[in-house]
Amino acid sequence: MARATWNGTVIAEGDEFEIVEGNVYFPRSALDEGYFEESDHHTTCGWKGVASYLHVVVDGKRNENAAWFYPTPKPNASNIEGFVAFWKGVEVSR
Repeated sequence: MARATWNGTVIAEGDEFEIVEGNVYFPRSALDEGYFEESDHHTTCGWKGVASYLHVVVDGKRNENAAWFYPTPKPNASNIEGFVAFWKGVEVSR
């Protein structure tokens, strides 16, 4: 099982996950959607494609762009389509 927490709150948890470049990617269904807000931030990875971001919001505190995902990953990264990863202080354990 993998779990993501921020500020002591579980924001994602599940038995299904993918690991890419040391990052744990959770299926979107494992996220507690009440803790996420859409962001307009995007970055590009040469082999995964264009990443979109989510803000994490817990108890009124906002962690800008702390989650990312690839809505339409390139073919070599198709295993993370529909999956979300974390950084910026979000703790992930498995």
